[in-house]
Amino acid sequence: MNKFYPWLVLMMLGSVAHANDNAFLPEANLGSTGYQAWNLGAGFTQKIIHVNGEWVNPYGIAYAKAGVFLNDDKTPGGQVGFRHPVHFTGKDKNGYYVGAYAGYIDTKKVDGDDEARLGGGIDLAYVMLSSERISTFSVGLGAGEKLEDKSGNVIAEIEPRLQISYTLSIGL
Repeated sequence: MNKFYPWLVLMMLGSVAHANDNAFLPEANLGSTGYQAWNLGAGFTQKIIHVNGEWVNPYGIAYAKAGVFLNDDKTPGGQVGFRHPVHFTGKDKNGYYVGAYAGYIDTKKVDGDDEARLGGGIDLAYVMLSSERISTFSVGLGAGEKLEDKSGNVIAEIEPRLQISYTLSIGL
């Protein structure tokens, strides 16, 4: 099974590099004006309270979040992701964006300590993007890694989980 994954990745990269199909590339929906390229803000994602940086480019919004989980140990956590606009609903660049994220999604007690779980998923976000700020509310579906204690007992299985997030960022 371990030999199958590198082969699969090689085949996927080979087909993308060979195709060079312009229809495959995402459309640059945001243009280059009407918003600040770099934004800094804060928010919450599930049990993480964080600061975040966002880069708005013609293809979408890339972001990085760094903060702590609201548990006893204040375990550090963070995520990175990207959102691409799919439908605008009014003035400015307000609308629905589809994206993907990866990073720490949860903490669980393992052998007496809080341990952060890595994971990732996809999300649907409503973004209010203007020249001064970005306000984002998103709902995502993802999964985290399996956690086991020293004895081999499973603490957390790999299973789908809902992730809700809100961030507010101001242009630099």
